[in-house]
Amino acid sequence: MRKVTERLLPVTMVGSYPRPLWFKHQLHGQDIQHAFKLEEHAQAYVDATATVIREQEAAGLDIVTDGQMYFDDYGGSIGSFVWYWYERLPGFYPNKMRSPVAQSGQVDAKDASLFNNWGGTTTVGRVGRGPTRLAELYRIAAPYATRPLKVSVGAGPINLSFHVHYDAPGCYYRDQRALVEDLIPIFNAELRELVEAGATFLQLEDLGAWLPIMTGNRGDADWVVDVINRTLEGVNAKIAWHFCLGTAYGSSNQSLWGGQLQEILPLLYRANVEQFVLDFALRDMSDVDVLRTLPPDREVAAGVIDVRTTEIESVEAVAGRMRKVLAVVPAERVYFTTDCGMRVLPRLIAFNKLRTMAQAAELVRGEVLQREGAMT
Repeated sequence: MRKVTERLLPVTMVGSYPRPLWFKHQLHGQDIQHAFKLEEHAQAYVDATATVIREQEAAGLDIVTDGQMYFDDYGGSIGSFVWYWYERLPGFYPNKMRSPVAQSGQVDAKDASLFNNWGGTTTVGRVGRGPTRLAELYRIAAPYATRPLKVSVGAGPINLSFHVHYDAPGCYYRDQRALVEDLIPIFNAELRELVEAGATFLQLEDLGAWLPIMTGNRGDADWVVDVINRTLEGVNAKIAWHFCLGTAYGSSNQSLWGGQLQEILPLLYRANVEQFVLDFALRDMSDVDVLRTLPPDREVAAGVIDVRTTEIESVEAVAGRMRKVLAVVPAERVYFTTDCGMRVLPRLIAFNKLRTMAQAAELVRGEVLQREGAMT
């Protein structure tokens, strides 16, 4: 397993961070090479990115992200997670339709309203590469990080396919898997370009992991793993895979996949990733025992901060969550993180949650080292 830091029990966050309130610019589907011709937008973007990186370091994170300041303020607060791709990859209809997930009959009324707020799309032709510019965005952020910089990449190929209508008039793709097959090389090329730009730690964001729960067919996990492995083929970096329960304005979409982590995680161990990034805090660490099945050559980045509440947890409460993880996984294979992205939170709350996590990790790190010292 590749190390990005020598720190025991490193702390990080998933990816997104609240925008500074003064950063008002929106991309609205533009290529950044076009949008940043406006010097005010370019300067504001760079300043916002530098600010949130500096804030993560001040909070005590060992591994930071660029905060994903390129995500617009779309539905669900984090709707650009999917729309950033739909607007830029040719073949997708870039305008908002009703959500196919909401119309599927698989979700309850609450989740249906949230999915409709995110919206849906369809396809008007074969998908291809477009101006997503992830490598260029990395180059903008990298000079401002004095600590390792992780790049969150998503929504991934399967995840993007969830929000697409396959029966709309004139749609190009009538089958989810056909669309995913054409998305795989697109994401693979983006990931390779990130490595060429200098990125050493990539985190794929793809809730496709939950597909076997959605379909009721555990055999679908074989296809999911195959997609992930082909997406990552030839990508020479440390790879993490994050799949949470989804979030919209701080509400998890549990009616769709229900959080049966104990059922799905062992089916995914054939994926060629070093680290699984999993949320535990929002379920009060209730399913942390599933980590007993984690293979010895895999790590976990365990979510110990609940991003779906504005409560700033106490240091001892977060340390207690961390101890539950360490009871089932050796410390050298554990990172600590937030459950999901923090964009939905007020910035003051997000900062203090991160600071609490870093302080809790320092406390627990000391306990681990003390125990190890007593054994020698």
